[in-house]
Amino acid sequence: MILVTRINKVDQFYINEDMIEFIEETPDTIISLNTGKKMAVMETAIEVIEQIREEKIRIRRATQF
Repeated sequence: MILVTRINKVDQFYINEDMIEFIEETPDTIISLNTGKKMAVMETAIEVIEQIREEKIRIRRATQF
């Protein structure tokens, strides 16, 4: 899961990165989940993508023996 900040710059929450369908900047960053829910966050699309990449690497390393 990745940590993002709501557009109000105060609240933070975790998103299951496997639920993300797409990310757009309009200019706010909007994360659309495969459930149809959309959330505006402070992070840029590139920052969200980098968090997803790091989480996938962490998971892969944790499952290797």
